[in-house]
Amino acid sequence: MAFSKLPDDVISQIISLTTPRDACRVSSVSTSFRSIADSDQVWLKFLPPDHDKLVLPQVSPKKSLYLHLCDHPVPIGGNRNMIFSLDKKSAKKCFMIGARELAIPGGDDYRSWCWIAEPNSRFDQVAQLLFAGWFHIKARLETKMLSPKTRYAAYLVFQFRCHKSGFHRPAVSCVSVESDTDTHREWPTVVLDPGEGEPRSTRERGDGWLEIEMGEFYNENGDDGTLECSFKEVDEYTLRSGLVVEGIELRPKETY
Repeated sequence: MAFSKLPDDVISQIISLTTPRDACRVSSVSTSFRSIADSDQVWLKFLPPDHDKLVLPQVSPKKSLYLHLCDHPVPIGGNRNMIFSLDKKSAKKCFMIGARELAIPGGDDYRSWCWIAEPNSRFDQVAQLLFAGWFHIKARLETKMLSPKTRYAAYLVFQFRCHKSGFHRPAVSCVSVESDTDTHREWPTVVLDPGEGEPRSTRERGDGWLEIEMGEFYNENGDDGTLECSFKEVDEYTLRSGLVVEGIELRPKETY
């Protein structure tokens, strides 16, 4: 009763200090507070502070815009090879960097890689490894684009063709700020296609793709510089083929 006697703007301020999920719960269980919980004043707080600088679809009210950004990633600055969305649980930013935006040495060598259209992809083209003894894939993103005070994980998003070979051996991955000069940092090893009975690090995403975690990064204030996500196979004695790379995704670690 005491809460219901508070002014509407105070109630909206209280709700905006919770989470999008909590605001939806208030809206669904209390008809008295529904209009407040669904108001632009509340949902504006859940949108990124710089959302007015992004090219976003003309969707209103703010709650509808928020939900739209959770389910429908949008290009960043008109670049269709980099897309942005919101994590529905935390309201933190998520980014997906498509294969065309990745640094792939030899990616233009038709003997090693080809670029194909994949119906299940969110991008116009993905990269398919035809035949190579090694490969190195890198993504770069300015830390100021990420949500502050957030731990992110980077994921390689991929799939295999039926003629896959050579991915049973460990590869190395690293997620770090480009200015980090620690040459002694240990790169974790991951296996894209382990044999039967071996532990699996890959996960099915539910969209036709697999993913494997490459590493983590804590974004304090977004002023660290350039984040680099690197994945490489360096054993040149193992020939590899059949890998299809959609891109590298960055999303909040603590919500998964």
